[in-house]
Parts: sequence; C-alpha cells; structure tokens
Amino acid sequence: MITEEATETAPAPVRHEPEPPRPAKRRRSWDEVPRRHIYLPLSIYLVFTLIPFYWILLFALRPAGSTSLVPWPITFDHFEKVWTERAFGTYFENSVYVGLATLVMTTLVALAGGYALARFDFKVKNAFMLALLCSQFVPGALLLVPLFEIFAELKMINSLGSVIIAETVFQLPLSMILISNFIKNVPYSLEEAAWVDGCNRMTAFRIVVLPLLRPGLIAVGSFAFVHSWNHFLFALMFLNNQDKQTIPVGLNTLMSADSVDLGALAAGGIIAAVPVVIVFAFIQKWLITGFSAGAVKG
Repeated sequence: MITEEATETAPAPVRHEPEPPRPAKRRRSWDEVPRRHIYLPLSIYLVFTLIPFYWILLFALRPAGSTSLVPWPITFDHFEKVWTERAFGTYFENSVYVGLATLVMTTLVALAGGYALARFDFKVKNAFMLALLCSQFVPGALLLVPLFEIFAELKMINSLGSVIIAETVFQLPLSMILISNFIKNVPYSLEEAAWVDGCNRMTAFRIVVLPLLRPGLIAVGSFAFVHSWNHFLFALMFLNNQDKQTIPVGLNTLMSADSVDLGALAAGGIIAAVPVVIVFAFIQKWLITGFSAGAVKG
C-alpha cells in the first residue's frame, strides 16, 4: 500500500517530446546573391570589352601624329579622308546594296524551303536535313573555285550580283533550318481552320502563319545582312574594279606592305560598324525572340 508521503516524493515521469524537424536548407536564389558578386565580374568583363572600342575611337578622333590617350582636340579629318579620298562613300553604297539584296533573297528562299520542311513529309527529308547541317562545316574558301567557274561562265565576274548570289547560297542552310523550326512552333490547326473557312494553302499561310513568323524572319534577315556586310572573301575574289568593291575590301586597301594609316583605318572601321550597331539596337528584341524560338524543336 502506497502512503501519501511516498506519493508526494515520487518523481513525475519524464516525457521525451520529439524534436521539431529541421527546416530544409533552401538554395540561395539570384535575388539573395550579394550584388558585388554580380557587378564585379560584369564590370571587369565590360572594361575588357570596351577598351578596343575606346582605342579605335581614340585613333579616329585624335589628330594625326598625336600620342595622347585622350582624343583632344577632336578632329574628323580621318573620316573626311576615307569618305572622299578613299572612296568609302562608294564602298558604303555597294555594301548596303549587297546586304539588302542578300537579306531579301535569303529570307524569301528560306521561307519557302522552311515551310516545305516543316509541313510536308517526303522520303529524302531526313537526308536533306542532314545535308543542310553538314554544309555548315564547309568553309567558304572551298566554294571559291566552283563559284568562280560558274560566274565566269555566266559573265558575272566583277558584278555585285555574283556576291549577292554567293552570300545567299552561303546563308541558306542555316536560315532554312531556323525558319522550319519556327514554323513548327505555329499550330497546324490554325491553317486547317483557315482552310475550313475557304482559304487555300497560300492564302492561309499569308493571313495566318506569316504574321506569326515576324520574329523569325527578322532574326534570319538580320543574320544574313550582317554576314554579307562583314564578309570579305567573296567580294575580294569576284570584284575587281574599285567602284564595285564593298567596305571590307575597302578597309583592306588602307593597309599596305610599307605602312598603315591607323587614323584612316580606325575611321573606316567605325563607318563599317555604325550601321550594324544601329540595326541591332532597333531589332534586338525580335532578334533574341526569333533565335530562341527557332532553336527549339517544335
């Protein structure tokens, strides 16, 4: 029998409560990363990127013979020299003509071929796609001899048309692949709905599909324009007269075996770069959208 005294002095039983679960270790998001860890490497990269641009501006804007690291007093004599004495005005017009013509031809042909690859099935489709991909491994220098022979037979040597055709042929494989992948992302049911409403295939493509391809067309067209604007090899080989040459060939004429006019060369480089920079500044949103959409398999 348990007495009251024993009951009062007996220790109470100890309860072992389970420990609360430890919260899972959360991965740090980008918003929680210290800003110095982001801005410091980006600033270093920006400095290394901008130094060559500052250097070319320095040579183009400072007077001839000056060794100052600051372009002061600023002079535009080098720009006037290359534009008038070195015929850069003519080179600029030829480059614009070649670039725009290549843009139009590449976009139209790639649009037709890309639609066929995206919407039709035929026996040699896979082999044709493989050939397009393999063609990207062929350097442009290997095409010079056959293209020169073809253009010589067609009496197109020393004609801007030869450069336009060569640039278009060189740009078509990649452009066609991008356009076909972009068309695959457009639902086929949209075209079928247009057919039900009485449209034929061409009308349905023009009304329904073509407006949705604007980012892809801008991406392909800008890529073709910039490549033809900067390409040196085809213009050097197929054009002989000075009044037919383009800006890359014109820049090459500023360098000789004995000396290099650094001021004129820098001014010519800025003239060649400014149009491309302006184009990309206006179409960068469409360009990123077009390349990202065209790179995804539909």
